[in-house]
Amino acid sequence: MKFSESEVRFLKRNELCRLATLDNEGAPHLVPVCYIFSDGYFYIVSDLETSKVRNIKGDRRVAVLVDQYQPNRAVLVRGEAEILTEGGEFKSVSELFFKKFSWARRDPWGEGEVALIRVRPLKKTSWGLK
Repeated sequence: MKFSESEVRFLKRNELCRLATLDNEGAPHLVPVCYIFSDGYFYIVSDLETSKVRNIKGDRRVAVLVDQYQPNRAVLVRGEAEILTEGGEFKSVSELFFKKFSWARRDPWGEGEVALIRVRPLKKTSWGLK
């Protein structure tokens, strides 16, 4: 999926998104989370035993919304999520979190200690971006 230059600037400038997952009954679960947007993917860090991680293990379909109220701007993505807990990508994306967020630097994690949720966008829409 290709993002426009204005969408990429908007996504890289923001730090908070809403992540929607589906539970085992198909009911939506929506939470605000910090994210990294890198190489066309959204990355979200989570404790291993959260509802969002459990939901993704059962159903990979997710939605991500990055929005701003005034002026009204947003990027909405539907995609597939995958859980990463180790490996090269896990380590390099963790370093991006440590660099960007002070809360991550204060309590850094290693392989197997957290879940990195990687969202591959499949469909998108945006508004208010030029």
